[in-house]
Amino acid sequence: MITVEKVARINELARKSRTAEGLTEAEKAEQAELRREYVDAVKASLQGQLDHTTVIEPDGPRRKLKPKE
Repeated sequence: MITVEKVARINELARKSRTAEGLTEAEKAEQAELRREYVDAVKASLQGQLDHTTVIEPDGPRRKLKPKE
């Protein structure tokens, strides 16, 4: 799960990467890991929304979205 502290750390590393000092190899690895965790959390959130989405047909009935084949 992405916490406020992790998002703050992602932003801190992004700001530091744009400075003349740059990031160390350890910081680059940490940044990549945090970014991957963030992207995975966003994908999981979107999947959860889609799983609970229903479509209301023009003639009235509701149907759940089906996974794309």
